[in-house]
Amino acid sequence: MSAAVRVLFVVLPQSLALDWAGPAEALRIANAVLAEQGKLPAFAVEFVGPVPNPKTSVGVRLCEVAPLPALADDAGPPLWIVLLGQPGNAVDVTSPAARSLLDWLRGLHPVAGRRELVCVCAGSILAAHAGLLDGRDATTHHQHLDELRTVAPRCHVVANRVFVAAGAVWSSAGVTTGIDLMLHRIAARCGALVAARVAETLVVALRRGPADPELSPFLAHRGHLHLKLHRLQDAICQQPQSDWTVESMARIACVSPRHLGRLFALHAGTTPLHYLQRIRLSTAEAALRAGARVGQAAALAGFTSDVQLRRTWARLGSAGASPSRLRGVADAAAASLPT
Repeated sequence: MSAAVRVLFVVLPQSLALDWAGPAEALRIANAVLAEQGKLPAFAVEFVGPVPNPKTSVGVRLCEVAPLPALADDAGPPLWIVLLGQPGNAVDVTSPAARSLLDWLRGLHPVAGRRELVCVCAGSILAAHAGLLDGRDATTHHQHLDELRTVAPRCHVVANRVFVAAGAVWSSAGVTTGIDLMLHRIAARCGALVAARVAETLVVALRRGPADPELSPFLAHRGHLHLKLHRLQDAICQQPQSDWTVESMARIACVSPRHLGRLFALHAGTTPLHYLQRIRLSTAEAALRAGARVGQAAALAGFTSDVQLRRTWARLGSAGASPSRLRGVADAAAASLPT
């Protein structure tokens, strides 16, 4: 692994404690997991800001916060600058500390892989005031979306997303989603297994972002914040063999069938039935790999017959594979085990 990323959490007076504590803990745990594997730390965490002893949103005062460092372009380690939110419905940038921070940020020139900006919650508003979001996609806490549109009219404000990636600038929807964003960054830097260990230690769900490759249908189409839709998706994943129809799905989501289709298109980027088919296909594939017969796998996944499974597989399944071939692979693997 290359040199450790230098991660600067920029703390202002009244910065939301969870905005820095959650992501910082994720980085600490990632380093601990790497140490267990005999590897060097991947992240070097620092706390910087215009005030040496700022009082946070919960009243706890941080001590010995380092001054804002020079941002000269050099060949040093990769740098992540993490901006944090503040309580309230609007971010006050008139204080001397905030003005000092904005002057410092205006000297930042984000470069992907070298010098990146990470905005947690209303940290996006600070980046917007510094002109760093012009021409980029970005999100923020739902209470600050209109504020972001006003402050940065040339920013494409994306609502209802866990986090948004825009080259060298990353932004999350607020508070706990900063952990989701940091888990994503940890996975990219250290691998998915390290990120999964971190999520397990934190006892949080490892959610996907909008730019992730579709490694698993169970995690795909889940990078939104619509609670009713998540509830329905959870139900489908838990019981794919149920007799699902658009009408029964709509009842779970407490909306009309027509509105359910609109919700899936807007927030999940797919249709209800296509999502169901993907989940059923993945369930059948897992059963086949575990040694189930094709007919058994079809029934477990909710297909009416092995013929329907094969037809769906032909349209949506893995290239170069088939139910019968997966079954054969499982049989061969079982035969090779010692008796």
